[in-house]
Amino acid sequence: MLELYDVVELREAIPGEELPAGAVGTVVHVFNGPPPAYEVEFADADGRTVAMVTLRTDQIVHRDR
Repeated sequence: MLELYDVVELREAIPGEELPAGAVGTVVHVFNGPPPAYEVEFADADGRTVAMVTLRTDQIVHRDR
């Protein structure tokens, strides 16, 4: 199970949010479910939020910082 502030990578694109597969974000909220889900923040190079998306565990993979 992921934890708050874990860095994750999208396994699949989220076209409605213009997020490609491989986009990197940070877990900002954990929904304990069932099923578990995560609110993930995606930011641009300047640190501005470009998307906040609730994702299932099968849509993301934990990534080392």
